[in-house]
Amino acid sequence: MAGIHITDIEAAINWWRARLPHDESPGHALAPEVAALAEVYALLVYYHEELADEGSMPPAARQAWLAWYGQTPDAPCIAICSTAQGDAVCKGCGRHEDEVQDWPVYSPAEKRAVWRRITLDGSAWRFNRYAERAALHGRSEGDAAHPGTGTPGGPPAAAAPDRHAPPHG
Repeated sequence: MAGIHITDIEAAINWWRARLPHDESPGHALAPEVAALAEVYALLVYYHEELADEGSMPPAARQAWLAWYGQTPDAPCIAICSTAQGDAVCKGCGRHEDEVQDWPVYSPAEKRAVWRRITLDGSAWRFNRYAERAALHGRSEGDAAHPGTGTPGGPPAAAAPDRHAPPHG
């Protein structure tokens, strides 16, 4: 089983905190989803680990994480798949050919691991060429076309275009 990166645990905690605000007065407990994820997060920090094992995660924490995962974009595809043209790595999304082919059978943690790798790499068109085009049309990476982005491990927000650069085409 794949590991769930600590930044995804943190993003899920923050998502749940926004959905279920906590009454910080004495005697009030955290929402159960936040508490379950916070326990996993605390153990990762304590043991200096970056990955929580998907298979051994406590059921309540796993369910809370899956609820967060369900609102993130599934595939990084931008409908420009250069692997169909023979490239080993897609220029559009940054996935390797086998990742594109096997995507439907990947677990949520496996998908998030790929998302993390391609986001950190940032060289795929979805993070530069087409992110700039989205910004030119007044859209951001967090719009309806890309719900749930802007979290750690998700696509970064588009940078403002350089008005002196030649247009991409």
